[in-house]
Amino acid sequence: MKAYVFEKSEEDQREPHNSGTYVSAEDLAQIGVLYWQFNGEDALDRINDLAAERKYKNRDEIIVSPEAMGPVYEEKVKSFFAEHLHEDEEIRYILDGSGYFDVRDKNDVWIRIHLERGEMIVLPAGMYHRFTTDAKNYIKAMRLFKEDPQWTPINRPLADENQHRFDYLKTFNITV
Repeated sequence: MKAYVFEKSEEDQREPHNSGTYVSAEDLAQIGVLYWQFNGEDALDRINDLAAERKYKNRDEIIVSPEAMGPVYEEKVKSFFAEHLHEDEEIRYILDGSGYFDVRDKNDVWIRIHLERGEMIVLPAGMYHRFTTDAKNYIKAMRLFKEDPQWTPINRPLADENQHRFDYLKTFNITV
């Protein structure tokens, strides 16, 4: 995992936008982002153990690429990049390819997290974030869910008054 402050520019969202100011896994944990790396023959066993520990009951797989999604690819990637939150954790294990998850830090600054094959991330319910593929335009991910698989984004600013947003801010001692 590589995490750093996102540098705003006119470049395509799939470019690195690397400001050169790096962020550690410990810093990410302070805002609720959890990270693991599972490689090797026992990767699936370790994911299954973590899923049982965190009570993830369901999973599926998604491929985000022009080949897999066809003509709707560009539109979908743009929609994933809209700032939003979920009312449950967002859990992703990267099976192949790579992409970016951007999250807001305690000062509302975007932090870009680049994930590759074998890496897993958990974003807490109520955290503003967005996703995009990188310039390779291909990622295959396992999505894990506590209940039935669903992906319901609530875009900002509509989510500002959401109870899950309030709970997130209180849990991680964030003032806005």
